[in-house]
Amino acid sequence: MKQLYPDLWQTKQEHPFAGLNTHAYFLQRPEGNVLFYNTGYQEELAHIIQLGGINYQYLSHRHEVGSSLNEIKKQCQALLCCHELEASVITEKYEVDISFTTQVIHSENIHIIPTPGHTNGSLSFMYQSPYGKTYLFTGDTLYQDNGIWKTLVLKNQGGCRNDLINSLVLLHELDVDVVLCSASVGELSTAGVTPEEWKDELEKIIKDLRT
Repeated sequence: MKQLYPDLWQTKQEHPFAGLNTHAYFLQRPEGNVLFYNTGYQEELAHIIQLGGINYQYLSHRHEVGSSLNEIKKQCQALLCCHELEASVITEKYEVDISFTTQVIHSENIHIIPTPGHTNGSLSFMYQSPYGKTYLFTGDTLYQDNGIWKTLVLKNQGGCRNDLINSLVLLHELDVDVVLCSASVGELSTAGVTPEEWKDELEKIIKDLRT
């Protein structure tokens, strides 16, 4: 794993299909360690266990599902969390422990933010680190394509352009320092942002979606 910040690690890049890269992010907290998204690498899970294991695994949407979910639950007793609408798909093969439908602060300081649009049950997650950075995990609601933030609506999985616009309007109002997506095209999957850069970028994307 690659350590990004004192409390945050990025797992090794995976390639679910040609041209697409994915990572998971491991967060250490006094309130219980967290894995955002999913990793299929056993060696990464072994490293995570050395760092204290996982209490909660948060999926942003159904595309992060894989057989490693069972292994993570088995080895760490991690509680699997997702949106209720994604749970209806995920539970066909895997056990979901906690599902969400509205914005909520979970496990004391993980801000759960429903951001439908890519799929109807997409979630984003925000965490204010005691080390001074606020992390925003956007899943595929907003993803990197060779250094450019982009969006994708999957209508056959409940995605909706108007929902996505509303979700981006919501994210636009957040004060964040680091944005970390689930899947990306190209090597860049995280980006540090200033408040001005974040708002400007979101305004451009929202404008494009509305035209």
